[in-house]
Amino acid sequence: MRWQTKKVFFNNYVFHVWPEVYEPAEDSFLFAENLNMKNGENVLDMGTGCGILGIVAADKASRVVAVDINPYAVLCAKRNAKLNNVAEKMCFIQGDLFTPIKNDERFDLILFNAPYLPSEPCECETWLGRAWAGGADGRTIIDRFICEFPRYLKTSGHALLMQSTLADVDKTLEFLHEKGLKATVIAECNLPLFETLTLIQIRL
Repeated sequence: MRWQTKKVFFNNYVFHVWPEVYEPAEDSFLFAENLNMKNGENVLDMGTGCGILGIVAADKASRVVAVDINPYAVLCAKRNAKLNNVAEKMCFIQGDLFTPIKNDERFDLILFNAPYLPSEPCECETWLGRAWAGGADGRTIIDRFICEFPRYLKTSGHALLMQSTLADVDKTLEFLHEKGLKATVIAECNLPLFETLTLIQIRL
């Protein structure tokens, strides 16, 4: 299947995207253009896909941990890190959200381009489908992330969460506030059919 690999470009980076791995699209590029981080930070790239966000972050980060439930994505991202000369600053782990992360691990920055599209159960059965399928209301993975990420974030750190209005951004903001978290929309992009991509910055 490797012969179907696509090339995707962002600034001076190049990414080879395998057919089983989510191809960077408007959400990925909006996220990458608005990475808000300092030099030397310890970064967690959740749902790394082909590795685009973690690799861009690695230019400033001291270390990037890239996680994905999709084993093909983990291998694809690892190869892209070598291709873009940041492999020595990154490590790659297969797992479901935070399950493979050590309980005492803390990050300055957590990145998550969430699976946010409303979907049928069958659409979560493929590795590629899991990259975008968010359950009946698009919120299955988003809500899990919100419940779990604070314990892995340094008190001075922040998280960046990408989602779509198709998964109810107002509900996300309300849920974050209910948990005592500070949330701000820092970037948006309007798409056809009344959908808006929304990047949310979250602090403890």
